[in-house]
Amino acid sequence: MNPAVSRLRQLRWASLAEGATLLLLLGVAVPLKRLAGLPEAVSVMGPIHGGAFIVYSLLVLNARNKGSLTATETLQLLGAAFVPFGALMVTGIFRRKLVPVK
Repeated sequence: MNPAVSRLRQLRWASLAEGATLLLLLGVAVPLKRLAGLPEAVSVMGPIHGGAFIVYSLLVLNARNKGSLTATETLQLLGAAFVPFGALMVTGIFRRKLVPVK
């Protein structure tokens, strides 16, 4: 398999994982902390999301350094990590890059 394609597929999965952990943190853990008095939820989910964010950011920067992403795509992917549902908003980047050219 082409290394660039493999790198982008890995990045797509990392994007979805990072987005899912952000949604779990904001949609489940924070309400449990604030409404149910369970700060443990944030104590568990926070580091998981932090790790996913760091791995995702490093993969984005690596893909940029290897020439798989443009500067604009890199900024879009990094910016999407700060927005709930951002991972879904950037799926078009992966779709365009992973569809074989005819």
